[in-house]
Amino acid sequence: MEDKEKHQSEQPKDEETPPKEEAVEETKKKPKKKKKPTKDDEIKALKEEIASLEDRLLRNEAELQNFKRRMTEERIKDRKYARIDLIRELLSPLDNFERGLEKESSNDALKKHIKGFDMILKELHETLKKDGLETIETEGVPFDPTVHHAVAKEAAEGVESDHVLEVYQKGYKYKDRVIRPAMVKVSE
Repeated sequence: MEDKEKHQSEQPKDEETPPKEEAVEETKKKPKKKKKPTKDDEIKALKEEIASLEDRLLRNEAELQNFKRRMTEERIKDRKYARIDLIRELLSPLDNFERGLEKESSNDALKKHIKGFDMILKELHETLKKDGLETIETEGVPFDPTVHHAVAKEAAEGVESDHVLEVYQKGYKYKDRVIRPAMVKVSE
């Protein structure tokens, strides 16, 4: 028995539970009464809420106006560049058409056909030009990486450095966008 009493007395008492007297005193404390708001306080609070709501309303109205403006600009831009994909697809057949007409022929009948195809090509260029397609200037101009794609460099006498020497493939702009840069040889 004595061992049990010693063992119980050696165990530390639980410090987390407060003594009964302190717990009773804490429950006896009364919560502080809130001060009853006066009419002036209520009016002030309501005015602040009105100001906050007016601010939110103005912000939401501004956001709506910005959204409408962005959507209108986007629709205009979409209409402006609606045909860009078609124009881009037509560039390769147009190049092939031009390459085919570059060949010389000694046959008189074939010359007449080539002359007719050349007229068709000019008409195609005019129609595309009316829609906004422009050929990028290349020969002899300074190299511009925004509109030219350099595929070769060569030293050339009498030509300034970084000027276009030769064009391998024409470049095109559609309205104000480069849709295909010109592939060029540049002087060193």
